[in-house]
Amino acid sequence: MANAPVQRMSQLMAKTLRDDPADAEVLSHKLLVRAGYVRRTAAGIWSWLPLGKKVLANVERIVREEMDAIGAQEVLLPAILPREPYEATGRWEEYGPELFRLQDRKGGDYLLGPTHEEIFTLIVKDQASSYKDLPVILYQIQHKYRDEARPRAGILRGREFLMKDSYSFDTEDEGLAHSYALHREAYQKVFARLGLDYRICAATAGAMGGSKSEEFLAPAEAGEDTFADCPNCDFAANTEAITYELKPVDAAGVPALEEIPTPDTPTIETLVAHLGVEASATLKNLLVKVDGEIVAVGVPGDREVDLGKVEAHFAPAAVELVTAEDFTGRPDLVRGYVGPQGLGEKVTYIADPRVAPARAGSRAPTRRGHAREERRGGP
Repeated sequence: MANAPVQRMSQLMAKTLRDDPADAEVLSHKLLVRAGYVRRTAAGIWSWLPLGKKVLANVERIVREEMDAIGAQEVLLPAILPREPYEATGRWEEYGPELFRLQDRKGGDYLLGPTHEEIFTLIVKDQASSYKDLPVILYQIQHKYRDEARPRAGILRGREFLMKDSYSFDTEDEGLAHSYALHREAYQKVFARLGLDYRICAATAGAMGGSKSEEFLAPAEAGEDTFADCPNCDFAANTEAITYELKPVDAAGVPALEEIPTPDTPTIETLVAHLGVEASATLKNLLVKVDGEIVAVGVPGDREVDLGKVEAHFAPAAVELVTAEDFTGRPDLVRGYVGPQGLGEKVTYIADPRVAPARAGSRAPTRRGHAREERRGGP
């Protein structure tokens, strides 16, 4: 370090700002821009200035040191990738609009890599000629590209971002478990060295797949993930991954489903006031579009639909809320009066686990333009 060059503040390109950027919504976005660490190039695309690049390089160094310590070997794979490997796994289409697709001058299809599982696998397939060449752990620090629908949190969830992704290739389940444990410990050391408060949370695998998934989440006011953790034990889980153990409900004494006219009750609040029941005794239905196809989601009336869980359920398909235009030409869809019995045949209906065990087995006809209050047994 004795020969390290001296960086003088008078020569440092680090212009600070007095006011928050107009488009900044989260604190980290405001501070990074005002302190001269990054500058916005386009929505979800950032330029790293000298101060920011120094911090980023230090984070990379810590990650490399901990990955190297578990015997992982670093590679660098291209960001522009051919269509064929992703088409073979089905993810060329499954990624939907989040995938940046492009063509070369000869009309060949390529993509900007959102993740590199396919390419890592091909590398090992080419290099490992025998089981004796395994196990092996490969990792890289490489830019990824995803056309995020809502890139509004600064460098968080950007459309271009730097990722360390690592993959182990083992010959048996025991080896896989050992590799997983090595990575878990390495990540704990990385976050400890960075001085971050974090929780290891059970998670959904989503488009990545896999039999087990955990994520390291840092508690913060901003962000799109919500997790639950127990102060008296080691349990922590992303709300998308929380499951419920429900006791079967005896519906023998539950009255048959009946149709009750409920005009001018487009919300759960107006419905329960009209019927004189608790919200938990009603069924709330939300319409979303999954890759453009309408899907109805049912939850108990006193609950809200967790869009994160819905997105995880259908991942990697794109999920979005319906708009007023989606009701045009659809007599089976009346805003504020959607129920499972009145939907058209082409509408998929999924129910929250707390709804399904409590269903009374009968079905009633639907009268369009009216809501139905479905009386259910159980909670």
